[in-house]
Amino acid sequence: MTTAKDIMHTGARWIPEHETLDRAAQLMRELDVGALPVADANERLCGIVTDRDIVVRCVAMGHDPSKVTCGEITQGTPRWIESGADVGAVLEEMQSHQIRRLPVIEDKRLVGMISEADLAQHLSDEELKAFCARVYASS
Repeated sequence: MTTAKDIMHTGARWIPEHETLDRAAQLMRELDVGALPVADANERLCGIVTDRDIVVRCVAMGHDPSKVTCGEITQGTPRWIESGADVGAVLEEMQSHQIRRLPVIEDKRLVGMISEADLAQHLSDEELKAFCARVYASS
């Protein structure tokens, strides 16, 4: 059985909820990623901030990214998956919530992220086609 841990990208990093969006953008640039899990003071997942969030929900609204924190911009319940979950559970979580990135948690700690690129490397063409159809379907 292929698990989330088998297909995830390792080396994912949190950003604390008190950090500003300009720092999040710098970290995204350093890590060459478009999203960062946001952690509370206990290093528990409390959201995800994306490069698009920074642009659309901060800069385009006339706010200063050096004054807005990651915790202020995250919204909704963050989705995640246990590292031992099978690929079917990963696909169901991503498809049912129409998300493109999924943090992987082990022993209540971040151990990786699963993105569309990770799925593309591990799914058959038919599985990938079905995934894209469900995630990108209009609501």
